Amino acid sequence: MNQEYLFEVSPEDEAKRLDIFIKEKLPQLSRSRIQTLIKENYVLVNFKPSKASYKIKRGEKIKVFIPPDREIEIQPRDIPFEIIYEDEDIAVINKPSGIVVHPAPGHYDDTLVHGLILKLKNLSGIGGKIRPGIVHRLDKDTSGIMLVAKNDFAHKKLVEAFKERLIEKNYIALVYGRLTQKKGKIETFIGRHPIARKKMAVLKEGKLAITFYEVLEIFNKASLVLAKPVTGRTHQIRVQFSYIGHPILGDPIYGGLKHNLPKPPRLMLHAYEIVFKHPRTNEEMKFRVPIPEEFQSYIEKLKDSR
Repeated sequence: MNQEYLFEVSPEDEAKRLDIFIKEKLPQLSRSRIQTLIKENYVLVNFKPSKASYKIKRGEKIKVFIPPDREIEIQPRDIPFEIIYEDEDIAVINKPSGIVVHPAPGHYDDTLVHGLILKLKNLSGIGGKIRPGIVHRLDKDTSGIMLVAKNDFAHKKLVEAFKERLIEKNYIALVYGRLTQKKGKIETFIGRHPIARKKMAVLKEGKLAITFYEVLEIFNKASLVLAKPVTGRTHQIRVQFSYIGHPILGDPIYGGLKHNLPKPPRLMLHAYEIVFKHPRTNEEMKFRVPIPEEFQSYIEKLKDSR
């Protein structure tokens, strides 16, 4: 059963951040729990969703819903993914489109983590019981290459390498329209959408996001591009290409369905290459996974229609 709280902002509390105000009123909640509640629209300011950084005003009504925690027991399951490389510290895997990486509200079963538990003997424990081994993610409908940590040593090293932007990830994307520049750089600030909280958006107050791209092939009304994100913001490539007027085909959130092309079979975004230094040996490693069959078949369909 949900717990509900209603607060009115007093003059003394005016101009405080929303998340700090809730933390003071409900000290039993962790800061991360509060931020999650805000992101998932369980916190309303004058009955409207808001942001954690919002500066509250006197007289505003703050309503907080706290849903009951769901006890998650992850059982091993046979999830379809390929192990490309494995040693004592890491695994490199190829995730198909349509698979969620780890359990989250709305997706508690049949995630990549369920399959990792079945196929890999060891996984790091830093991510907790619902994110064992997970040092980075791909969106549900993005396919391609992922790094997995098999112990805490590797996990810490890889997380630090991602933070320092020492790991290179390259994606293949099929975007709507004909890109006029052969090569380009998209630099924006990305944050959570102020109203649709499950979406990201280009916002002045967001975090810096940089993506380089190169056009590989141009079709009648679409372009095949190589995208190289420098930063790792949520939905970064999808948001940025939509922002410049070339959404990724098959993207139901950022406009990739509004076109007069054959219907894409999926989100046309694939993580095809990763380059990194091994967390223990410091040896440079590079892995690629080919474009999936359904992705390639759609490209052939566009070629035939030129």
